[in-house]
Amino acid sequence: MAAGYWPDGARLVISVSMQFEAGAQPDKAPYSPFAEMDPETANIATGKWFDYGVKEGLPRLLDLWDRKGIKVTSHMVGQAVERHPEIAREIVERGHEAAAHGHTWEPHWRMSPDEERASYSRNIAAIEAATGTRPVGFNAFALRNSPNTLSILKSLGFTYYIDDTSRDEPFTVEVDGGRFGVVPYTRRNNDIDRFHMLSLSGAAFGSDLRDEFDMLYAEAETRRRLMSVSVHDRIGGQPGIAKVISDFVDYAQGHPGVVFMRKDEIARWALEQADTPHETA
Repeated sequence: MAAGYWPDGARLVISVSMQFEAGAQPDKAPYSPFAEMDPETANIATGKWFDYGVKEGLPRLLDLWDRKGIKVTSHMVGQAVERHPEIAREIVERGHEAAAHGHTWEPHWRMSPDEERASYSRNIAAIEAATGTRPVGFNAFALRNSPNTLSILKSLGFTYYIDDTSRDEPFTVEVDGGRFGVVPYTRRNNDIDRFHMLSLSGAAFGSDLRDEFDMLYAEAETRRRLMSVSVHDRIGGQPGIAKVISDFVDYAQGHPGVVFMRKDEIARWALEQADTPHETA
């Protein structure tokens, strides 16, 4: 294999996102697999489903990462952090990255530039207050940015974002005369897309993850390859799905040259490489 694709001779890098959203969902008509019986009334059942994320899901996932010896990136909604600062603090204390996900669970693309900036600033403040760390990575609500997002992010000190699904490797874009990192996200290896309609088995998800891994691992012989996996507090933290994720990590770690990295580490490394693909935002 040619040298220089990844640091320290790694062949394939896997990056896991652990979304921390529970507690920031709206009371009425929140995004969930539960049918809205009355959109004008607070959905108590869905609220309990989100509660599962902080009471059971995140603790289970954090223990899983510890057992496997891997570090992940947690995109945190500011309001969720404010309501559960102890969870945000524990995530960072266990060695994981705290990244931003907006302050509230609402479309950033509908905001004015001032509103968008205020949301991100409040998100930063909430994470800093709870964890003592300042986020440098960002994930927008539903992966949708406004025309102003990247410029706002860069002015606030962010160095990368993940709201791009166009590559299977990190790259950079030009923002306000400088380079800005992109650590691509995924919809296909994402539990919220795969399980939201409650129509997919855990075994099928595990099979898809292994197939994706096998193809990228083969391609990594001659190209820089990144595999992205996304889990959400209330979904990936369920027992059966967590087991599938655990089994997949075992499978991946059984192959030489596979490294799990936080997204801030990937972005920092990619920004330092002269051969990192560079595109126009």
